[in-house]
Amino acid sequence: MKNTIFLLILLFNIQRAYSQAYPIFGNEKAVTINGLTFDAMEPTISPDGNALFFNSLNDGITTSLYYAAKVNDTVFNFIGAVPVVNQTVTPRLDAVATLDTANNFYWITTRDYPANIENVMRIKFLSSGYTNFGRLNGDFYINSPGYLIMDLTTNYTGNEIIYCNAYFNSCLGGAPCKSSMGIAQKINDSTFNKIPSSTSIMANINDTVNYIVYAPCISKDGLEFYYTRLLKGGTQTEIMSSVRTSTTLPFSMPTVLVTAPSFLPEAPTLTTDKSKLYYHKKIGSTFKIFLLNRLGTTGINQLDNDNLNVSIFPNPAKNNIQLKNIDTKQSYSITIYSVFGKNVLTQNNIQSIDISHLENGLYYLIVKQGERSFTSKIIKE
Repeated sequence: MKNTIFLLILLFNIQRAYSQAYPIFGNEKAVTINGLTFDAMEPTISPDGNALFFNSLNDGITTSLYYAAKVNDTVFNFIGAVPVVNQTVTPRLDAVATLDTANNFYWITTRDYPANIENVMRIKFLSSGYTNFGRLNGDFYINSPGYLIMDLTTNYTGNEIIYCNAYFNSCLGGAPCKSSMGIAQKINDSTFNKIPSSTSIMANINDTVNYIVYAPCISKDGLEFYYTRLLKGGTQTEIMSSVRTSTTLPFSMPTVLVTAPSFLPEAPTLTTDKSKLYYHKKIGSTFKIFLLNRLGTTGINQLDNDNLNVSIFPNPAKNNIQLKNIDTKQSYSITIYSVFGKNVLTQNNIQSIDISHLENGLYYLIVKQGERSFTSKIIKE
């Protein structure tokens, strides 16, 4: 009894320390863009969730920006090219769109590069027409041969951008040789400058020794950060997530959210309510958009169960947890995460789950069966 009370006190303190914790998403779903006949890459969902922006194949030859209108979460209708922003010359690259709630729209371009290193463009769309078209100025560019801004995202209100400085010099498969991400604050409609705390806030993200990091995405509240990383010398990309409890604090050590060997998952974009994450992936020879629906977090926030009516016992447990009311005629998976978002156990189609090897503490158990899921906190004594 004393041990249980001590454990509960310990867990209460863990809850306070990790009240903002790693998100958990469910099964991947393919997104259909009706009328689209070419690749869709670098998706960005609009703040109101009604439009999906993306670029065509990122080959730097005819890369242009397009958009589609939402029918439902997994179906969009192709509208066409984003007005005004695309070049008409060949070769060209206009890609990686991002926009805020005031319809300030930013994107990456190669026009006049490297003669002009400021390769981020800006425009503000109005109810009729546009204004503020031009280059985005600021001290976040690196004025050295081979460097450019590879990706960027704006936060919800538009007062900050997170950018990726990348260095290219004939590295593997056209990927950058190195990269790092930083934060810049809006000075005026045409200028953003790097904030003093940028390096410390992004310290856990910028593992520049081991990885190429790029394709940033930040949640509306500024507490969740998503991005893509590529192991140096490798070809496998991963979508990562990182969290914090205050917008003035550094982001946490990241955890892997999406990994799919040979399919190149990249470029996450999150809906305003944080319930859906879109990204692209290569299927065969074509890049397509995919969706993950949020199930909950590996923290102390409320967990969601999606129509899978199962139960577990005992809880707390020392050695084994039993799964009840599961339909054993259908395949299902069981995954257990630590409070840090680390996958510590994955098993399939069993009803007795051995947790004896786990350290004492709080964990999160997810059962997935088809499109349904069950999520529960568990305590290992």
